[in-house]
Amino acid sequence: MRSFHRKAPFLFFNGNTFAEIARTLTDALFAEFPRGRRREAASLAAHYVAGVLEREPVVHGIVALAQAANFTPGDSVKTLKGSLSGIVRKILPDGRIVWRPDGQSADLTALPESLLRRKKG
Repeated sequence: MRSFHRKAPFLFFNGNTFAEIARTLTDALFAEFPRGRRREAASLAAHYVAGVLEREPVVHGIVALAQAANFTPGDSVKTLKGSLSGIVRKILPDGRIVWRPDGQSADLTALPESLLRRKKG
């Protein structure tokens, strides 16, 4: 899709057209992902096709999204968009994650598919 976009097969602003095709294909390819992760993967693909992102960050992003959400207390996590990060406090019986964002005194509850494991170091 990116190479087709670069070839500009027609004179209209075709970046959005090819980005939308990439978004739709990615959504279909990763149908087994939870909706939030599928949306993030589609966004990564669209940004790559439009030329906003290079290949390496897209690959790393897709790999991170594909990792199974299997958390244990003490794991370092971040939100999908990376706006908050913190530590898993406990796993509730229904599978939801109780975690505390860095620098906060209150705990948050999230679905496991809404969090990513944060790399150490």
